[in-house]
Amino acid sequence: MTRTALLVTHTGRRRSTEHARTVAADLIAAGFEVRVVVEEADDLDLPGVTPVSLLGAAEGAEIVFALGGDGTFLRAADLARPAKAPLLGINLGKVGFLAEAEIDDVDEAVRDVVDRNYTVDERLTLDVRAEFEGGPVIESWALNEVSVEKGERAQMLELLVDVDGRPLSRYGCDGVVCATPTGSTAYAFSAGGPVVWPEVEALLLVPISAHALFSRPVVTAPTATFAITVDPFTTLAVLCCDGRRVYDLPPGARVTVQRGALPVRIVRLRARHFTDRLVAKFGLPVHGWRGSRR
Repeated sequence: MTRTALLVTHTGRRRSTEHARTVAADLIAAGFEVRVVVEEADDLDLPGVTPVSLLGAAEGAEIVFALGGDGTFLRAADLARPAKAPLLGINLGKVGFLAEAEIDDVDEAVRDVVDRNYTVDERLTLDVRAEFEGGPVIESWALNEVSVEKGERAQMLELLVDVDGRPLSRYGCDGVVCATPTGSTAYAFSAGGPVVWPEVEALLLVPISAHALFSRPVVTAPTATFAITVDPFTTLAVLCCDGRRVYDLPPGARVTVQRGALPVRIVRLRARHFTDRLVAKFGLPVHGWRGSRR
């Protein structure tokens, strides 16, 4: 039976396309059918690959390769998640927190995939639904975070946050971030939220620049449901999912966020503790800012 891989990369970077060609050639030589989405096929110009439409691109694929930064990984997750296909990130960007391998390890990573020498983790996701009077219902999802933010720079946003149907607090703020443990090191981290190990099943709520006596980050059970209501007399808001899908929210809109029905399946090539990944990606000073005294 032919093995199939979907290849997703950053077509706007020459370096990325060059590495994509190498990965595609190695996989084809190993007997794989290599797919690329048709919108990227001309830019990639990869001989021997199969162009496919975005809809169902990863259906039946053994694995999805994401060559690029975290943005490329999140774009590939859009394709991998509905097909329940494992996703392998190879970092060609700067931080690449979601990636499993760095570019120097790409040849070894491909060999491990060919030899089926990898495991798969499941990462919690978020499902989001937004409703407002007279408007269409918005439904989306996120791997990292869902944020409700002000749509006008000069004005503060007024939001009421409920947890499990009970009012928590009203914030005058720039917005709030609802995040997964995977997303705790992304937008939520920048907004002052805690770092949560990916094995922990929890949801995070982090206010952004809140003018409130209580503006601490909140960590809840994974079964919790957040409801965020945009005050009817406040300014325009925007709903953003993983920084990729953005929707306008008028005053009075209500956004519901809860655990996603489908996880994202992420490939792990090596047993590596999250602490080591955190230290490496953020360059943490494990010997202290002044160095070791020993």
